[in-house]
Amino acid sequence: MKEEEEPEEEEEEELGHAETYAEYMPMKLRIGLRHPDPVVETSSLSSVNPPDVWYRLSIPEETIDRGWLSALQLEAITYAAQQHETFLPNGDRASYLIGDGAGVGKGRTIAGIIYENYLLGRKRSLWFSVSNDLKYDAERDLRDIGAKNIQVHSLNKISSKHNGSVKKGVIFATYSSLIGESQSGGKYKTRLKQLLHWCGDDFDGVIIFDECHKAKNVCPIGSSKPTKTGLAVLELQNKLPKARVVYASATGASEPRNMAYMNRLGIWGEGTPFKEFTNFIQAVERRGVGAMEIVAMDMKLRGMYIARQLSFTGVTFKIEEVPLTQDYIKMYNKSQAANLMDAEQRMKKSMWGQFWSAHQRFFKYLCIASKVRRVVQLAREEVKNGKCVVIGLQSTGEARTLEALEEGGGELNDFVSTAKGVLQSLVEKHFPAPDRQKLFSLLGIDLSVKETPSPSETSKEKKGKKRKGTNSCVTSQDAVEDAQRMKRDLLEQLEQLAENLPPNTLDELIDELGGPDIVAEMTGRKGRVVSNDDGTISYESRSELDVPVEILNLTEKQRFMDGDKNIAIISEAASSGISLQADRRVKNQRRRVHMTLELPWSADRAIQQFGRTHRSNQVTAPEYVFLISELAGEQRFASIVAKRLESLGALTHGDRRATETRDLSRFNFDNKVRLDYTHTVKIRNGLIGVGLINVEDRSGVLSLDKDYNNIGKFLNRILGMEVHQQNALFQYFSDTLYAVIQNAKKTGRYDMGILDLGSGDEKVKKVDVKKFLTPGYSTSGHVELYTVSVERGMSWEDATHVWADQNGPDDGFYVQVRNNKKISILVKEVNLKKRLFMVYRPNIGKQVKLETYADIKKRSKKVLSDDAKQHWIDQYNSSANVCSHAYWRGNCKKVSVGLQCEIGLRCRTYYVLCGSVLSVWTKVEGVLASVSGANVKMQIVRLRTEDGQRIVGLIIPANCVSPLINILSSSDQSQQLAVQQQQMWQQLHPQSISHTINT
Repeated sequence: MKEEEEPEEEEEEELGHAETYAEYMPMKLRIGLRHPDPVVETSSLSSVNPPDVWYRLSIPEETIDRGWLSALQLEAITYAAQQHETFLPNGDRASYLIGDGAGVGKGRTIAGIIYENYLLGRKRSLWFSVSNDLKYDAERDLRDIGAKNIQVHSLNKISSKHNGSVKKGVIFATYSSLIGESQSGGKYKTRLKQLLHWCGDDFDGVIIFDECHKAKNVCPIGSSKPTKTGLAVLELQNKLPKARVVYASATGASEPRNMAYMNRLGIWGEGTPFKEFTNFIQAVERRGVGAMEIVAMDMKLRGMYIARQLSFTGVTFKIEEVPLTQDYIKMYNKSQAANLMDAEQRMKKSMWGQFWSAHQRFFKYLCIASKVRRVVQLAREEVKNGKCVVIGLQSTGEARTLEALEEGGGELNDFVSTAKGVLQSLVEKHFPAPDRQKLFSLLGIDLSVKETPSPSETSKEKKGKKRKGTNSCVTSQDAVEDAQRMKRDLLEQLEQLAENLPPNTLDELIDELGGPDIVAEMTGRKGRVVSNDDGTISYESRSELDVPVEILNLTEKQRFMDGDKNIAIISEAASSGISLQADRRVKNQRRRVHMTLELPWSADRAIQQFGRTHRSNQVTAPEYVFLISELAGEQRFASIVAKRLESLGALTHGDRRATETRDLSRFNFDNKVRLDYTHTVKIRNGLIGVGLINVEDRSGVLSLDKDYNNIGKFLNRILGMEVHQQNALFQYFSDTLYAVIQNAKKTGRYDMGILDLGSGDEKVKKVDVKKFLTPGYSTSGHVELYTVSVERGMSWEDATHVWADQNGPDDGFYVQVRNNKKISILVKEVNLKKRLFMVYRPNIGKQVKLETYADIKKRSKKVLSDDAKQHWIDQYNSSANVCSHAYWRGNCKKVSVGLQCEIGLRCRTYYVLCGSVLSVWTKVEGVLASVSGANVKMQIVRLRTEDGQRIVGLIIPANCVSPLINILSSSDQSQQLAVQQQQMWQQLHPQSISHTINT
């Protein structure tokens, strides 16, 4: 073993989970009843105190005392109202951002903000959201908090002629209607102008941008243009500078590029370190996730942001692995697009775009279909056991059903296969086999005059087909007929394959589970395919005699909540904001079992989807079942989502490392897969087949696709490879990714989430603190630079206490020899089946990585405790200030060039910048870039000192500390002078107070 490998391996800390959570309670507000369910906040935000509360609410005591608004909802309303009393340097009123997750009661909080302003005489409000259905939820939320006299009007029901008849209340609108044209032919041609007229020039009422992430893409990416929606949202804010704006989105602050429309937060612009939004986004994206954590913490510190989530305590989740049958694997492998497509030369760029889009959808439908039988089986069992079932889908496949219906003249003789439809539609609409008559007509060639070329001419034309001025290649009768024959062959092959292709998942599920009378469907589709009593198949509209299509989903939801139907199927499009939990106020209080057939590629979006069944005021928390096939990628992703749910539910592990033995990595693929030569050739051909490797026509030289480093594209494309190939390739990809991440961690280029110190065995001491005043956009804030000492490791006394509890035959002390130096380790078996051991070391204490007995035996020898004692004490003492490299070899390359090396160091020093870091961002950025380089990621650390103080902030590398102190000191002096001048001016002009509070 190389000498430097082992010390670096032992340093493999899991530097805090990507997200850890702390229980949430309002810090500064003392009114209201406790929220009905436990709520959590990310650990970084929980370590930041919001500003003091000075605003007094006008909301009636009855609403507060009866708990119609909980304490944490009242807190958000109070801070929003308080923030709305502040103006930015450019004269615009400051806004507020609510980042609460699904189920915390964001709707009631928004209703509370509208009610508060209504009571103070601001009778007009605008409420934007993603669906017209949510208007009914808005009415319910206002009614539930005692504000039933506030009317909610749908914008699409108000004609611009009769704008005057709506004098007050809430106008509820969707983002799509905001960019719509008024159809009534009234005074205002656009809905935006109509709304501006209704509000009036001096409007100071509330504008709610609910689910505001839908207004994203204001900031163009690459060559893309800003969306109309984003621009309209910006224009509305610019035209109404005094409006009280509230942004509400669970993902608003987690995707910085999507924040461009939030121009009222005062993070960029006049009086901030960032002149424009583009400056802000460049700075944040360059420094990674840690930088976004700093922005979120700073926003909470200034009182403009709040973000809580419902705890997942009580929720259970299991991963149901669905094995692929041999028949399914044969059908899947037969479907390989690579064998079907052979006309690359004639395919234009747009054609390939259509092809890969269809390719992705085709194999996605096959993946989902492999799980339908198991879902049906599980759903029947759960209903029989007294529970009810919610099945989550992303899409419905309606477009293909309508196409098949049109082809069949309004009649169907079987369920429609969505997968078949995708491929058939691609071939019929986009395969480059032109109709000869139409093509010649298009090119202006008269067929009656055109002579059929002789074989010798055809041969010459083929040889010279690249010559300018000849179109014989295009217009050749042979070429057209070849293409048409290929198209016919493709469609024939598809018909043969179609016998085994699965039907539309949604129709099959409803049919297998008992039909529309048993299953509540909440989707965006207008009709469905059903099997009749006589065995025939027919298409029917979803609308019912007494239920218009607009409220069909709400009616189906009510049937489910009333217990008339115990199975519900929801699509992503129809489930925004919908509540399906076992609510104490509804008749159906059976425990919900939420099954998911298709996980979105983002853990955040998956949790949003699960937020339909896990919400406030529920009798029981739901059970989640992830149905995962044996296809590559799905199993790994399930473990990521499961880990996030686990961290949301388990808040107090004490020592986070204690949970490391819970092995969610069992969902990794068989890591014994090895890519031998034969395997490699097959996989290379597979990658050529799915377009990730290109082959030069003449030379046969292989080259990577231009988007070769797009992970999403890679994961979607490999679905088109044979099952065993894609699984082997994905394992290789996973192993490579792990190696890349480990290397990035060592070089400081990896976002490691939050480094959490002081929660385990580490001892954290505050050594020094320096305070600096900073310019804020409204009031002066400050930053503090803490110097903290963190001691880990394990003394001989502690080691003997752990040793006393050992009972396995191979537990105990072992000695390793390196470079004539001996060190002791203590091992304890924690997994009998796999023979995995927990390792304790004198310099770092408990090691994160479990080791196998074979590895331990290979490097060390078991000894008696007396023989281990002195070696243990020697390393414990020396590791206080000597890194592992220097200990083993007598030197360290990093230390020899003046850099700090903390590998294997027992006592480490951290410099942590806390407080309003955003206001000194450019100064910090300048120092970091000049000393450490622009690629080093911003690392957040959370510390709990021995005296109980919590510190959270940005780690400043040791070599950046001195230049940063110099810059902050000069800024601090000028800021102190400004504060003194302001105080003197106020003493001379006591009648002119700069900030007054009115309620």
